[in-house]
Amino acid sequence: MSQSNNYELATLGGGCFWCVEAVLQRLKGVHSITSGYSGGNAPGHPTYREVCSGLTGHAEVVQVSFDPTIISYQDLLGIFLTSHDPTTLNRQGGDVGTQYRSVIFYHNDKQKEIAQDVVKKLGSYFDDPIVTEISPLDKFYPAESYHQDYYNNNQSQGYCAMVITPKIVKLKQHFADRLKPLDN
Repeated sequence: MSQSNNYELATLGGGCFWCVEAVLQRLKGVHSITSGYSGGNAPGHPTYREVCSGLTGHAEVVQVSFDPTIISYQDLLGIFLTSHDPTTLNRQGGDVGTQYRSVIFYHNDKQKEIAQDVVKKLGSYFDDPIVTEISPLDKFYPAESYHQDYYNNNQSQGYCAMVITPKIVKLKQHFADRLKPLDN
């Protein structure tokens, strides 16, 4: 797919970036995804080991390049928020720590308003309050190359099979019409 000036960026964290990447890359309108780190205060480009220590303040995130004429930012956030548990603070399943927080890093005021609106509207979908952080994007640091396209390259690995595959199954059940043709 060729690069277009019409693409927008979204930066989202919902626990392990492998999970978020695997879900969102299957959506129509998503051009590319880069796993990485954002939201911390440590100087320089952090490493996976540093982020996993919980001492950098960074979250595992993905930066999504998407075509808003095919999938709106609002719809992207709706699918993102329903593909993980946005009601648990600093935790997704067995992954615990601030690096696994649910977070939307907005790129502009319009994205901030949309994120606040989507979180408010989805509040009744969950039994507990949504605790997803909504913050301005400061810097995004791409993760190491072995984290990119992780699920597609490691589907038989235990974590992928036990944690990510069920998320893909759920995505196919609830959003089949939003998936790229190869994933139906």
